[in-house]
Amino acid sequence: MLEIYEEVLQKASSQKLSMIHVLDRLVEEEARARFERLVRRRTKLARIPVHKTLDAFDFNHPKKIDREQVLRLFDLDFVERKSNVCFIARSGLGKTHLASALSLAACQRGYRVLFTTAVNVVNMLQAAQSDGTFLKRLKTYLSPDVLCLDELGYLPIDRHGADLLFQVISGRYERGSVILTTNRPFKEWASVFNDATVADAVINRIAHHSEIVVIQGASYRLPPDRSDKEDGKRS
Repeated sequence: MLEIYEEVLQKASSQKLSMIHVLDRLVEEEARARFERLVRRRTKLARIPVHKTLDAFDFNHPKKIDREQVLRLFDLDFVERKSNVCFIARSGLGKTHLASALSLAACQRGYRVLFTTAVNVVNMLQAAQSDGTFLKRLKTYLSPDVLCLDELGYLPIDRHGADLLFQVISGRYERGSVILTTNRPFKEWASVFNDATVADAVINRIAHHSEIVVIQGASYRLPPDRSDKEDGKRS
C-alpha cells in the first residue's frame, strides 16, 4: 500500500473517485502483492529442479497420449479432491516435464508443493532413522498439499526402503495429493519394491482416486533411427 498510495490518490483525484474506491484499490493491490510473495516463496520451497510449463510440452511426439486428460489435470481439481496423478512412460517421453509443470502450476495457485525423487525419499528417511529425526523428516513428506515423487522404478528399492516409501504413500492417502512418475507398469512394481505385498499396498493407495496417464512412443533423447528400433522392441 505504501508503495502505490500516492499513485492511487492522484488517479482518484483526477477521476473524482471516492475514498471508498481508493481503499478498495489499495486493499486489492495489497492482497495481490501478498499472494505473489506467497507464490514465490512456495515455488522456491517446492524444489522443482527445472521449471517446465505445459506450453513447452510437445504433444505431437508421443505415439499415444490422452491430451484432453492431461489438460484437465491443470485445472488442479485433483488437489482439492486429495487424489493422485500417475504418469507411466518409458524414459524420454516427457513424464517428468509434465510432473514438473503440474507441480509449478500448483505452486502458482498457492498450494504447498514438494518435488523429489522416490529414491531420495528413501535415502533421506533412512538417514533420519539413524540420527533420530525420522518423525520430523516424515512430516516434510506428509504435510505438503502436493508431493511429487519422480523416477519410481529407475533404481531398485530394498525391502526396508519399500517399507519407508509405503509409510509416505499410506500417510498421504486421502489426505494429500501425490504426483508420481514411473517407467514401470503396475504389474512390474513387485520387482521395484522387492516385495509383492508392499507393491500391492502401494498400488492400491496410488491408483485409488487417481488419474493414470499412460504415454507411449519413442524417446525424445534418442536419435530417430535408434528410437524407432527401441520402440519396435517394446511393441
